[in-house]
Amino acid sequence: MEPRRPRRRAAAAVAAALTAFAALTATQAQAAPTRNTLTPATRFYVDPHGKAARQALVDFRNGDIDNGVNMARLASWPQAEWFTEGTPDEVRAKVGTLVRRARAVGRTPVLVAYNVPGRDCTQYSSGGAASSAAYRQWIDAFAAGIGTGEAVVVVEPDGTALLPEDCGPAADPTGALTDARIADLAYAVKTLKAKPRTTVYLDAGNVQWRPVGEMAQRLLDAGVRYGDGFALNVSNTHPTDHNARYGTWIAKCMWFATEGPEEARGHAERCADQYYSSAAPNDGAPGNAVSAADPSTWRWTDAWFDQNTGTPPADELRHFVIDTSRNGLGAWTPEPGKYTGDPEAWCNAPGRGLGPRPTADTGVPLVDAFLWIKVPGESDGSCTRNTGGTIDPEYGIVDPPAGAWWPDQAHTLARNAAPRLTFNR
Repeated sequence: MEPRRPRRRAAAAVAAALTAFAALTATQAQAAPTRNTLTPATRFYVDPHGKAARQALVDFRNGDIDNGVNMARLASWPQAEWFTEGTPDEVRAKVGTLVRRARAVGRTPVLVAYNVPGRDCTQYSSGGAASSAAYRQWIDAFAAGIGTGEAVVVVEPDGTALLPEDCGPAADPTGALTDARIADLAYAVKTLKAKPRTTVYLDAGNVQWRPVGEMAQRLLDAGVRYGDGFALNVSNTHPTDHNARYGTWIAKCMWFATEGPEEARGHAERCADQYYSSAAPNDGAPGNAVSAADPSTWRWTDAWFDQNTGTPPADELRHFVIDTSRNGLGAWTPEPGKYTGDPEAWCNAPGRGLGPRPTADTGVPLVDAFLWIKVPGESDGSCTRNTGGTIDPEYGIVDPPAGAWWPDQAHTLARNAAPRLTFNR
């Protein structure tokens, strides 16, 4: 009789998971919000047939009860749906199906548009539409799929932070590709926001990437004014509070460069950032200069904004969302000296955990929502840490391709979740 115990435990766990999913479906059927901007009461859509739900069933069948329960817990939380390819007809149909399913249960779906030409500088997530004309047709179809339904759309992760001109000295010698990218992003934001109940956030990288002023100007150029704001930390692991400060600086910098003092108009580059502030003594003494690696020095950046922007009217500042799908334990730092080249700290960072649960009730000024935009458990690509081989030395294997489901990573993220992973009720 002893060998049959795991089966009984598995059956009980499956029953518990199915009960949780049933309860989730029932609660999703409550009334949906009617406004096209997020409020603390907004509830996001959960796909009951997502990858984590399927993994839970696999784990239970294998007698892996602990991981199965964790996957069932993970599956109960809302995660974004990425649209990365397909013909206009295909994307219209797929988006429309998702929006209708969410509407049927009174929830707001989170969608990611990720198909801009030349995306990711031909790296792990390379691809995208063949031309600007093809991309705009695709965006038109994406918007048509949403129709009058309610949706949150994150526009083109890395699209503004990794422009064609950033891909290398020979990647865009005339600047034509970068100009096209900026125009394509503005078209996407404007087209999607034209739908009556769509909330649109243009991606803006993360706190450890572009300086505040540079990112603020890129967002302004790429049409953030047409949408609701911007998105931070997509597919990354930097702490939530660090990104919240960065996003607040960006919002204030955009205001400074557009609505601030006359002499500031058009000069986002003057804004202090996570790397430098003229308000700091900058005399070489410890703590007297801004360091991106030491948030305690960011007080000097705060001081610059206090001095130069004060407290702008709240309704004149752009809001933002933060991806918390993998930042529960913060960013990964490899052992000193382990890698001679770029360790690709962003790429399938080992030992990470799920972060704050998805919610529109953040309690943080300007932060409209914490979202799981990167699907927990999907690979970033076949990272090599610039070692010259094909193996990821952190895992001892060839990592799955970008976007592929990786059960071991999903299990780790759930196991290391901070706060601890529970069922969404």
